[in-house]
Amino acid sequence: MKEIIVRENEAGKRLDRLLMQYLSEASSGFLYKMLRKKNITLNGKKANGTEKLICGDVIKIFMAEDTICKFGNQMLKSASQSGGEAEQIKPFLDAFQKLHGIEILYENHHVVFVNKPSGILSQKAEMQDCSLNEWFIGYLIQEGNLSPESLLTYKPSICNRIDRNTSGIVICAKTLAGAQRMSEMLKGRTISKFYRTIVSGIVEEPAHIHARIIKNEKSNTVRILPWKEDGAGDPIETAYRPISVNYKEKLTSLEVELLTGKTHQIRAQLASTGHPLVGDFKYGNVKVNEKFRSEYGLRSQLLHSYRLQFPVMDEPFTDLSRKEIVAPIPELMQQIIQDKFHN
Repeated sequence: MKEIIVRENEAGKRLDRLLMQYLSEASSGFLYKMLRKKNITLNGKKANGTEKLICGDVIKIFMAEDTICKFGNQMLKSASQSGGEAEQIKPFLDAFQKLHGIEILYENHHVVFVNKPSGILSQKAEMQDCSLNEWFIGYLIQEGNLSPESLLTYKPSICNRIDRNTSGIVICAKTLAGAQRMSEMLKGRTISKFYRTIVSGIVEEPAHIHARIIKNEKSNTVRILPWKEDGAGDPIETAYRPISVNYKEKLTSLEVELLTGKTHQIRAQLASTGHPLVGDFKYGNVKVNEKFRSEYGLRSQLLHSYRLQFPVMDEPFTDLSRKEIVAPIPELMQQIIQDKFHN
C-alpha cells in the first residue's frame, strides 16, 4: 500500500491527473478500474477521479509494492531500484555542485529568477547533459525547499529557455502555482523581456519589425521570411532601440524587446535586417566575428537577457507588481562595450 498526502504542489489537480502522473506507465482504463474497485481511495472513500484535490487530502493505493513500481513514473522507479532517496536526488545535487556560483537575482515562495551564464544549457538535450534545470532542483533540495518524496508528483522546472550561449535571466518555478502563472504570462506576453546585444552596422533609429520564421530541425537553424498575414512559418515580432553607436568600426549597442519567443528569433531576425549579432557564428558576419575572436577570444554571440518588467500582479504575486528584474551584463560583454563605445 502507498499513501500520498496532497501538498501545495498537488493541490488544485484532479485526482485522475495526479494518478496518471504518479503511475505514468499504467493505462487510464486501469486507473479508473482501480478507482471503481476502491483499490485507490481518496480520504478513505471511493472516488471517480474527477475530484479536485486540496492540501491534506490522503490518497491510498492498495497495490503491491512491485506493482506500484512497475506502473510508476521514472522518479518512482529510480527511488525503488536505487534502494533509497540518496541516489534519487544525486544527479540534481551533482548539477548544483558542478554549476556552482549561478547568481540568484530574486526569489519568493513561488519563483526564482537566475542569471544563467553563457555556455550552460537551459534544459537537457541529451541524457548525459548537465543543465540549469537540474541545477535548480539541486538548489531547492540543498536549501531544504524540496524533498525527494515531493519529486514523485511535482518536478520544479524552468519556465523560459534561452540558448546555451545566450546569458541572462531565466525564470524558474518552485511551485505549481508559480509555474502556471509564469507560463500564462509568458504565453500572454504580459511580461516585458529586454535583451542587450552588439550588432554589426549602424543603427540610428528605433524599429519595430514583423516577420515569419521557419525552423529546420535537422540543422537547428531558422529562416526569416517577409511578413504576410497568412504566409508560411510562425509570426514573430521584435522591437529594438540603439543605445550607443561606434561609427568608426560600424558597430551598434542595442536594447532589444522580444515580443514573441521563437528559437534564434533575435539572432536571425536582426541578421535578416543586415545587422547580425557580433560573435554569432551561425547567422553572423565572418570577418567581424573573427576580428572579435582574435581581439577578445569571443566564441559566441553577444546576447544577454538583461531585464524583465512585470505588470500589476494580484495575490500571491503582489511582490512582483511593476517589479523590474535586472541581470548584470557579463564581464566580457561589459569590457567590449567599454572599449568600443566609451573610449
